[in-house]
Amino acid sequence: MFISVFDIFKIGIGPSSSHTVGPMVAVHRYLDRLRANPGICGQAARLTVTLHGSLAFTGKGHATDKAVCLGLLGATPDTLDPDQVEPMLEALETKRRLQVEGLLDVPFVPEKDVIFDYGPALPLHANGMTFHLISQDGSLLDSFVYYSIGGGFVVSEQELLKTTNEPVNELAVQNVPFPFASAKQMLEMGQEAGLTIADMKLRNESADKARDEVEAGIDKVWSAMDSCINRGITQSGILPGGLNVKRRASDIYQKLIKEGRSNPLFEHNVLDWLGVYAMAVNEENAAGGRVVTAPTNGAAGVIPAVTRYYLDHCPGADTNGIRTFLLTAAAIGGIIKANASISGAEVGCQGEVGSASAMAAAGLCAALGGTNEQIENAAEIALEHHLGMTCDPIAGLVQVPCIERNALGAVKAVTAASLALRGDGTHFVPLDGCIETMRQTGMDMMEQYKETSQGGLAVNIVEC
Repeated sequence: MFISVFDIFKIGIGPSSSHTVGPMVAVHRYLDRLRANPGICGQAARLTVTLHGSLAFTGKGHATDKAVCLGLLGATPDTLDPDQVEPMLEALETKRRLQVEGLLDVPFVPEKDVIFDYGPALPLHANGMTFHLISQDGSLLDSFVYYSIGGGFVVSEQELLKTTNEPVNELAVQNVPFPFASAKQMLEMGQEAGLTIADMKLRNESADKARDEVEAGIDKVWSAMDSCINRGITQSGILPGGLNVKRRASDIYQKLIKEGRSNPLFEHNVLDWLGVYAMAVNEENAAGGRVVTAPTNGAAGVIPAVTRYYLDHCPGADTNGIRTFLLTAAAIGGIIKANASISGAEVGCQGEVGSASAMAAAGLCAALGGTNEQIENAAEIALEHHLGMTCDPIAGLVQVPCIERNALGAVKAVTAASLALRGDGTHFVPLDGCIETMRQTGMDMMEQYKETSQGGLAVNIVEC
């Protein structure tokens, strides 16, 4: 089983990997489908996109309808300038026509042609999208379903039907030297080869590209994460969406800088640094800024925060350590993705912040010289203590409780890594068992607690 580090860490925009990035990707896949069948486009008079399940219930708060429109206008998550979003949408609203060169030229009214279906979700996943191409006489020319399955991954209905937990499309099996599909296999392969998890992951990544290219790509991912932190700690004001949530990272950062010039300091101040790094990223994400899925946008602050903590607060930290961190984190994220889920709409926030915390704990443990067994232990500790966490965003926005959850996920990751490093790697609950427990817990979780904003905090705050 091979899921690339660049599949786990995708550079995109906020506020959601499954509800913003994924739908944009799905639009491009559908347009490619039409390009492969150009005959039907000449008869088209209308294109509609129906959002089902969680995509409908939290779509407004996650800007899913806007993401669909931006995708139809040619935007891609990794290249879209966040400052161009509103001008592009305003132009479409004014023109009310969709023109895709050489393919489509039809009327398009966003509020009518992007449809929110608040009925039951489609059967295969909570995040379903149906594309309908309609002729002048109202007959259906084409209908196709895509699912946004978390972290920006998108599969068609046919691909998802083939298998539940086997890799499909972007998750295709590849010929790599260390094709571990579980933590147990990962540890066995590492022991047999005498290699670290990061070494094995790097060799897998280098199977079809030069090592220098892989390392440059990892450096680019970290640069994007770090830039997001740096932007977040300089911004102030109110986050969009109507909750009037104030950005706090900048104020907290300035207070920490000021306190650093005076004595004495509380020992727990380092936790405040972790928190402010994570909050800075997730405030940027909530504002629709450029972020890196890690492994999702809703959990995008945990890994950057812990990586920055390593760089700023751990003696001996360097670029190689950051590469080790991210390679190891991606290995753990790939195992979780393959055997359970990173989608809040599928298994709750345990699959988002829980997975991110496990990945960050493993990455930090590796960067600090932990053995493979200690790294697996660190990931298990962090994930175990997020089991059962619901996804209940207020008003469908990734603001409350998501921003603070990332801060606490980062703190748990550092604690888990520290506990693991003080042991010898032996522990009672294996990571694979913890991942399976998360999957089962997610399947048993009531739908209102899985990114629908129909339960939990989302319905118990009077102001909403």
